[in-house]
Formats: sequence, C-alpha cells, structure tokens
Amino acid sequence: MSRLGTETAFEVLAKARALERQGRSIIHLEIGEPDFDTPANVVEAGVNALHKGWTHYGPSAGLPELRQTVAEEVSRTRGVEVSSDEVVIVPGGKPIIFFSILSFIDTGDEVIYPNPGFPIYESMIRYVGGQPVPIALREEKDFGLDVEELKSLISDRTKLVIINSPQNPTGGVLDKQQILEIAEIIGDRNIMVLSDEIYSRLIFEGKHFSIMSVPGFKDRTILLDGFSKTYAMTGWRMGYGVMRPDLAAHFTRLMTNSNSCTASFTQMAGVEALRGDQSQVTKMCAAFQQRRDVVVAGMNRIKGFSCRMPRGAFYVFPNITQTGRSSRELADVLLEQAGVACLAGTSFGEFGEGYLRFSTANSLENLNEAMNRIEQWTKKNL
Repeated sequence: MSRLGTETAFEVLAKARALERQGRSIIHLEIGEPDFDTPANVVEAGVNALHKGWTHYGPSAGLPELRQTVAEEVSRTRGVEVSSDEVVIVPGGKPIIFFSILSFIDTGDEVIYPNPGFPIYESMIRYVGGQPVPIALREEKDFGLDVEELKSLISDRTKLVIINSPQNPTGGVLDKQQILEIAEIIGDRNIMVLSDEIYSRLIFEGKHFSIMSVPGFKDRTILLDGFSKTYAMTGWRMGYGVMRPDLAAHFTRLMTNSNSCTASFTQMAGVEALRGDQSQVTKMCAAFQQRRDVVVAGMNRIKGFSCRMPRGAFYVFPNITQTGRSSRELADVLLEQAGVACLAGTSFGEFGEGYLRFSTANSLENLNEAMNRIEQWTKKNL
C-alpha cells in the first residue's frame, strides 16, 4: 500500500472546504470537473430507466445496448470498425487504467507515461511493481511528446506506452502527425498502447486523432474514453475501454472480480448521451473555449506568470518560475492568502515543477475574480 499514490486535487479540495467552513471565500479551480449540469435529456433517460426497472445486475462487460452504441460511436469518430465485443463498460475512466496496468505489467516491466500527467498512471505502475519511465512534456514543444526522446526511452523491458490527448494537466493536444510519428517509433515491437482520450470532445483548434486509427494499431491499442467530461456526468461513474475481443474478455473478468458491473440505469442514460441531442455538448465546449481565452489573457497580465494557449480540455498550465516560488509553495499561499484553489504542477509529476494547474470549469465571473485576486496578491508579495 505504501506504493499507492493519490490525486492531490481531492486533498486541496478538502483544505479549501475547511477554509470555507471558517468563513473564507474560496474560488475552486482545483477540481477537474465540469461545472455544468448533466444535459436534461440524459438525466431524463436515467430517471426513466429507474422507473422501468433498470436497477438490477447487468453483464460485467456492460449492457448490450450501450456496448453497441459505443462501438458505433468509436467506429464513426476513429474511422475503424469496432464491434460490441470489443467494448467494456466500467464505472469511470480509472478502471481501464487500472486493468491495463494489472494485465500487462509484471514486476520490473517498464511503462512510458507522460509527465506532467494524470497522477494515477504512475501510482498504478508503482503499485503493481512496474518501473515508471516518465517522458517529459515540455512547454517549448507545446507540451507535446518528443518522439526522439520516446525512441531513447523504449527498451526490451517496455511493455506499455501511455498517451493522453487532449492532455491533463497541460491542455496540450497531440496532432495527427505527432501520433503517426509515435506509432512509427513504436513500430512492430511487442508493446501495447493505452490511449487516454477522455477529453476527446473538448478540442478548440484542430481535430482529435487517435492512435487506434493508425493502420496496424487497432489491435495494439486500449482506448479509454467516457462520459464524465464530455457530458458533465462525473457523478454517474461511467467510462469505457475499447480493445480487441480477447483482451475485452480479460478486462471483463477483472470487472467481475472488482465491481461486478456498472450501474444499469446509468448505462441507459449513456445510450441517450451518445445517441441523443448533442447541442449541450457543443455549448459546453464553446463555454470552455471562451473561459480559456479569458483566463490565458488574465494569467499573462499577472506578474511572474506566463501562459500558453491550451488547445483542449479545460485546464490552463501557466509557467510561474519568474515568481521565485516553488509550485507547491505558490499553490499553498494562493489558497491561504488569495482564496484561490489550484494545483501545483508537481501534483502531476516531477516535470510539473515551475507550473500551476487551474481548471476553467467555473463561471466567467469567478474566473475573472480569481485572476484579480492572484494579481492583487502578486503586487503585494512579489
């Protein structure tokens, strides 16, 4: 258990809530959760499912209705033919990360993963006794992967490469050419790819491209996607993995052993989410883009801050090295003294030092107020 990590976002949220109980005003920019309600048609589908008796166990791999719907969605959006027996429905996105690393990594096996990156990658690699091999996402490369560095990190012990686009925490997006170069570097080696595409619908410039779409990589890729970010369904707990049928059978057994199944009524809501009206998704994405533009402009006016324009997700990742403070120190004082909750870049790995992550999943009013509070604090203290 000592090898198991955590998500700092929930720890910072707890500290922020404690300050609020003391009467402090805190603006929450720490949690990666849409501030919108789940679209009404999706909620209605979930309520109807409850009334119609979708309250019992379902198949461990997921309800046939949702697996077929996901297969059709992935076939359409990734341009590869996917069948329902290649889909496993899970409660949230994390089980696919967990199952992938449990399935492929023995003691000493190496996993290449993005850093700064989602902290659960490294946590799970260490937990199963694997060797985490971070690949740095550098600001000067717009937080994209350096394919030459990737080439140098691959060894005979490499069993899994994790890629995430659009990316948490940087908002970086790997374009088609970068994905093709990554695929070329991996080549025909006996290496699996976990492609975390949970933010695939939240891209502001360009189009999403999956490594699963590269010829020869469909059978070597585990695609992770879900409903939490796109449809503001974080509390519904529903994600999915797409992989070749023999792997889906193994992941299904892991579901049987861990969760039995994903809640049936949430899956029926998921069918409506994918098949129903998408106008709310479009509105949410447009709102996130507007907020991004406002926050990046605001950050670049603050002394000691500089911020690139992220192309996806709902985070900004400003460089704060000119403040002379470490990431952890600055995040702590902004919470305690300015009333703005954010995360240190080091919450996402060692290469996150010198950065902070701010979620833009809050109202424009609160985001502008947060920028003002930070600016006032820097004027007094830097």
